[in-house]
Amino acid sequence: MFGANPFWYYLTVFFEGTVFVYGIMLLLLYAMLAVMSFLNIQLYQKKESYTDYKVVVGSPLAPGISVIAPAFNEGLTIIDNVRSLLTFDYPKYEVIIINDGSTDDTLSKVCEEFSLVKVDFAYNIKIQTKEVRGIYKSTDDAYAKLVIVDKENGKAKADATNAGINASSFPYFLCTDVDCILHEQTLSKLIRPVLEEDKKRVIATGATLRIANSCDIDKGVITKIRAPRPFLARFQEMEYIRAFVLGKMGWSLINAVPNVSGGLGMFDKEIVIKAGGYDAASFGEDMELMMRMNRYCYDNKIPSAIRYIPATLCWTEGPTSLKIFMRQRTRWGRGLIQLVLAHRKMFFNPRYGIVGLVMFPYNFIFEFLAPVIEFLGIIYYILLIIFGQVNWPYAIILLIFVYTYSIMISTIAVLWDHLTSKYYKDWMDVVRVASMVFIEMILYHPLIVIFALRGYIFFLTNRKHSWGNMQRKGFKKSEAKPATA
Repeated sequence: MFGANPFWYYLTVFFEGTVFVYGIMLLLLYAMLAVMSFLNIQLYQKKESYTDYKVVVGSPLAPGISVIAPAFNEGLTIIDNVRSLLTFDYPKYEVIIINDGSTDDTLSKVCEEFSLVKVDFAYNIKIQTKEVRGIYKSTDDAYAKLVIVDKENGKAKADATNAGINASSFPYFLCTDVDCILHEQTLSKLIRPVLEEDKKRVIATGATLRIANSCDIDKGVITKIRAPRPFLARFQEMEYIRAFVLGKMGWSLINAVPNVSGGLGMFDKEIVIKAGGYDAASFGEDMELMMRMNRYCYDNKIPSAIRYIPATLCWTEGPTSLKIFMRQRTRWGRGLIQLVLAHRKMFFNPRYGIVGLVMFPYNFIFEFLAPVIEFLGIIYYILLIIFGQVNWPYAIILLIFVYTYSIMISTIAVLWDHLTSKYYKDWMDVVRVASMVFIEMILYHPLIVIFALRGYIFFLTNRKHSWGNMQRKGFKKSEAKPATA
């Protein structure tokens, strides 16, 4: 059929040639990232071996940091979450929880547990948000660092975070999710790249984020690190390790980090405010903010850098329900297409340096287009099968090659993470996570593609979407000694 019609013949040649080139570029890209990640982690470990964090936190140059965590209907886990955020080994910080119009008992639980009362507060509006109804502080000096901002629901995490920025006192802020459990050295480790850099202004730093499902938590502290037992959460653990340890650590070597995770990221507050803060209309607010911060620095000729470190400093409860997972990934897909369209003028624009020439093209070609190309490829090969045009020996060899290459890259990331950090004390946990790579292409990856395309369609059809409730299950309690990282 395809060979008899010139149109279909040339379309076939074009499609197969394009997909072949795309695939080769993707394989080479992952190989390059693996090498760059290895080099960058080696450099980090060399510095880490002679870093005394007592000196870092005791330095008069160490700036104050505001920890900002939005909360919407988090009554099930809010107490442990807040306690976790109050355990940092850092001298100058504050914790700002934004109650974003919760309809459950989130606010009342926090007020009762931490002896909070409504106070007069110098709330300086630098970024417009939904109305703030009140500011709460504790009558107990033990919780003097804690500030609660109660506001109307802004239907987006971005609006809540902007309110936290307005209420913050310090020049740097850590953005996290209230359900995250953070390591006690999170602030000192993330501020170190800022203090070390003397040629560029470090506008953001990030670190590895992992799934907390199946870990033991005691009063907001990880006491036992385990690989997630639910399959969906375990797939996410593998995906996070690959994305952070292999991807972002590789890009960090050449100062081309695509984005700093909304679950754990430290930012230069001045640059964030001048760039306009988080976009409340964005569905990928963390990616979108980084792009505008980069644009602001290039437009104003400010030499800037974004740094990532390979230490795991954050554990978050991943969705175990397919419905919640679909909602999350659909929002991510919607945010990605929104980002591409909003900042399309940066595409291969030398004015924006490595951001315009490398970071943005990578986001467009290998993140945004990937689900589209995969979907079209599936349709194409279904047609080939229907009309008997498949070269089966070649197709099988190609499938085996892609499958084994995917396994190799993901396995390298998991093993490299374990050999350098050893967060799992039991090798069976490493096996549990590494085993996911063998069935990822069959069970997990198709879901990622489908939900990303769903996000694209929702954006193009202007379908309404809100932040919503993640419906936490809470963490397993333990009386064991705290885990170290």
